[in-house]
Amino acid sequence: MQKNKVGLSTAIFLVMGSMIGSGVYLVSADVAVKLGNPLLMLLVWVATGILTIIAATSYSELAGMFPKTGGQYVYLKEAFSPLMGFLYGWSLFAVIQTGTIAAVAVAFAKFTAVLIPWFGQDNVLFAIEGLKINAGQLLAVGSIVLLTFINSRGIRYGGLVQSYLTTIKVLTLLMLIIAGIFIFSNADAIAVNFKDFFTLNKTTLVDGYFSETWTWAALLSAFGLAMVGPLFSSDAWNGVTFIAGEIDNPKKNVARSLIIGVGGVTLLYALTNLAYLFVLPFWGVKDAPLVELRGIQYAQFERVGTAAMQVMLGASGAIVMAVLIMISTFGANNGIILSGGRVYQTMANDGLFFRKMAQNNKQNVPAFSLWVQCLWASLLCLSGRYGDLLDYVMFVVILFYVLTIIGLFILRKKQPNTERPTKAFGYPVLPILYIVVMLGFIVNLILDEEKSKFTLPGLGIVLLGVPVYYVWKYIHSKGKSA
Repeated sequence: MQKNKVGLSTAIFLVMGSMIGSGVYLVSADVAVKLGNPLLMLLVWVATGILTIIAATSYSELAGMFPKTGGQYVYLKEAFSPLMGFLYGWSLFAVIQTGTIAAVAVAFAKFTAVLIPWFGQDNVLFAIEGLKINAGQLLAVGSIVLLTFINSRGIRYGGLVQSYLTTIKVLTLLMLIIAGIFIFSNADAIAVNFKDFFTLNKTTLVDGYFSETWTWAALLSAFGLAMVGPLFSSDAWNGVTFIAGEIDNPKKNVARSLIIGVGGVTLLYALTNLAYLFVLPFWGVKDAPLVELRGIQYAQFERVGTAAMQVMLGASGAIVMAVLIMISTFGANNGIILSGGRVYQTMANDGLFFRKMAQNNKQNVPAFSLWVQCLWASLLCLSGRYGDLLDYVMFVVILFYVLTIIGLFILRKKQPNTERPTKAFGYPVLPILYIVVMLGFIVNLILDEEKSKFTLPGLGIVLLGVPVYYVWKYIHSKGKSA
């Protein structure tokens, strides 16, 4: 292995570690409420996993064609145009990557507050022009700064942290799965959850009775809306493509890391949700005094993982889960921070970002790019507006995935002779299936009354990048002529 490069195992850890955050411990409550059926809850996670695997295998072909730092930015630029690549990079910097870093850091701080209440959101330290800064926000910013510093010292350091933390996260999920299914399984929960398990009717507990039946049209719409949480709990897998130029044998190892990493997380997520069904009743009563009575649907603060751990370990379960989610979120942010700076560096090399962001430091890392990312993510963190921005732009993340896989077809025509060490599995059927299903998902979000208020502003953030693109081009051209 070359110096300043990482191997296959670290690349796999980056994929898995970036994907596994707090979502798998929280999202199933919302899915349960939307679908009202335990089988459908499992199917949402399985369907999400299959779609993510299809996307990952499609990206594996692109990664082999363009084993360069920049990943998805490069693929969109090559398939469509420099403008399309820039719009993705712009969205990544403005909200997608930095907003995710802020959100994950705040999640880390929230669960730290379970152990150390001083870091709670209610502990407001000072206010500036009406903007209240609490102790949790400062801890979140501190975690971003620390991880940025670690990654600025060299990719081997960041990769080492990622490997250790991902190992802990995977072992944690495995222990939860084994404990839930084989050691602490709840006979009453199993009896309720798996009775008529293969009946796909929506069933909601109303005054002690199961009621309400799905129509197929309503079921498909609700299924699509319920996928939002699992999709974004499975996101950030593409970050490994951003650092392709720093991976040993990238033409093969990026593809391998995508397939192994995404496949592994998909299996862990499905089994974790199965474990929930072995421990907690699916249906519950909102605001019930006991964890068991709330069930998966109405777990307090949607913390299904914490509820399951409390049933297994008693009161100490909440503490154990808080520690596990702290590790999980900290590790996820390490991978996200590590990968993002490479995209901005590639954009700077193309004359579409600050020139200094193109430079590496003595450790051969784009440190300035990482620190600019750190600054913007920290400001989003302190503003408290990152959640709104992520809501606006998250459906655009899926749109960019769809565009990238459409680009796979375009590149087969535009560049038929480019070497493809790995080819998309099931081409053209599976990539087309992904495109059709995810376009349906996007349309469903646009048509849904609750979600539609976020879609147009999200597109607005992306399209704001068009004039920015031409400003950067003008600046770059003036610099060349000077």
